[in-house]
Amino acid sequence: MYNEKSLDTLCAALAEVMGVERPAQANEPNELLVNYAKEKFEGRTPDRMFMFNPDAIAQWIYEKYPQLCAEAKKWTELEVPFCTVMPSVTPVCFGTFYTGAQPAVHGIQKYAKPVIKIDTLFDALIRAGKRVAIIAENHCSMAAIFLEREMDYFIYDTVEEINLKALELIEKDRYDLLVVYNANYDGTMHKTGPEAEAAMEALKDNIWTYQRLVQAV
Repeated sequence: MYNEKSLDTLCAALAEVMGVERPAQANEPNELLVNYAKEKFEGRTPDRMFMFNPDAIAQWIYEKYPQLCAEAKKWTELEVPFCTVMPSVTPVCFGTFYTGAQPAVHGIQKYAKPVIKIDTLFDALIRAGKRVAIIAENHCSMAAIFLEREMDYFIYDTVEEINLKALELIEKDRYDLLVVYNANYDGTMHKTGPEAEAAMEALKDNIWTYQRLVQAV
């Protein structure tokens, strides 16, 4: 499967699905995702969105271990490939993910974690009166680059705390957008190698967590 559509087409698609105006600098929406949502919801606008962001699972891992990804696909209806922005490091990519803009526009063009000042999906939803929250690990990109907004931040030291808080907030149903950032595979593979036993166990844990979260939703 070729990744032909840029990652900068995701943000506007998510905004359109949620029935809000796209962020100011976002590029055109991904039509495949928008059309799927229109068909799935029969033209209605969903009132909740939950996003699970497991970090740094490279495409070659995805292709080399299809049996692992197959477990995640059991809980997935649509698969949309995206072409990453460069350099393909976490804060650069997540900047584009949630602004819909290229790195030169959102301002992060290397591994750095400044607060993004341009319009984001979070801002668009907040303007529309939506309740938004991020659950992430202390010092990670998601815990840093989207600060200074009228939304809730649940920042923890461990993945276990993050996952438990995600399940708790899903059950309480307080938020219109709930974003969970999970970096256990990323952190482990940087220490041990992407195919080391500890890293692969972390990857399996991410897949199991995804299943639990989907079931909870």
